[in-house]
Amino acid sequence: MTGRLVLVSTPIGNLGDLSPRAVDALKSCALICCEDTRHSGKLLSHAGISGVRLAVADEHRELARLDDVLGLLAAGHDVAVITDAGTPGISDPGMRLVAAVVEAGHPVTAVPGPAALVMALVLSGFDTTRFVFEGFVPRSGRERADRMTEVAAERRTVVLYEAPHRVERTIADLALACGGDRHIAMARELTKLHEEVWRGTLTDAAAHLAAVAPRGEYVLVLQGAPVGAEATDEQIVGALRAAIGGGADRRSAIATVMAATGAPKRRVYDLALTIPRAADE
Repeated sequence: MTGRLVLVSTPIGNLGDLSPRAVDALKSCALICCEDTRHSGKLLSHAGISGVRLAVADEHRELARLDDVLGLLAAGHDVAVITDAGTPGISDPGMRLVAAVVEAGHPVTAVPGPAALVMALVLSGFDTTRFVFEGFVPRSGRERADRMTEVAAERRTVVLYEAPHRVERTIADLALACGGDRHIAMARELTKLHEEVWRGTLTDAAAHLAAVAPRGEYVLVLQGAPVGAEATDEQIVGALRAAIGGGADRRSAIATVMAATGAPKRRVYDLALTIPRAADE
């Protein structure tokens, strides 16, 4: 009889969100894989759980923990996976362990619970019938520019994560790619005492962040591109600037923006010629 790998969601801020079922699952496991034993130890202490072995399985050691996990599962013991906050596998470790355990033929289950992306989405006031989760966007280079262009053209509501020290730059890049009139909701400190959801345009969001000291991880919920509306000249030029600024040459930037916006080649090419050559160097 094989054991199960159990993904257990943990609070994203408020310890009261740890469910009774999550506590029972953690108590019954032979091993709990976590990101930080000190952080998770405090959570277990709060829940009154003791005597369960904790082992680090962060993004660097997730697969290194695999032999230990598979051995316990083969012996019939359950193994839990938790992260510092939220649902394992969502912009956190867990995904590779799940894939390996499934490949080995052992069952995988989950105890659902807190997920910052879902909470921010439903609080945003935007369309929730169709959405896409982008997680953390690339930090720099061509990959970041391409992602910004894709996000700008996305018709569905887009959810992103961003660190406080990078959120101002990301909002500026989104404004450049989408146009400053696109609406966004910025959520931070979710479930905590100082929970905040700010809503407005990207232009206003940039001004808001410039006036405060960004703290706490942000969840950004971006309104989808208008259905049936063509990309404006401002949006195309912004996307071109973002692509070129990310390291793409002019020809590659034109191809990227054409693919993302559906705009005709001649139009994108002509707009690219309005960008000073220095931006292409």
